[in-house]
Amino acid sequence: MKKIIAFTLCSFASAAAFAALPPLTPEAQAAADLAKAKTAYSGKVGAYQLCQAQNKVADKFRVSGTPAPAACVAPPPFVAPVAAVAAPAPAAK
Repeated sequence: MKKIIAFTLCSFASAAAFAALPPLTPEAQAAADLAKAKTAYSGKVGAYQLCQAQNKVADKFRVSGTPAPAACVAPPPFVAPVAAVAAPAPAAK
């Protein structure tokens, strides 16, 4: 009996998880796009900072005669994505 109840609860939970969500409003979509862009940019900044730290350690332990580590490339300043503004539909006559 416990197995049947557990199976029923799991099937209801999975049905709720796969339910279709309503489409995002334009404001919510713009906020999601901005969050995605900020996350991508923070990843680039993190990679740059990691490169600097690795170069610092490599310089500390570098043996004379070995080449210097490659220079790190700083990411450009953050620019927020421009939301595509939908043109208003022409009025029907």
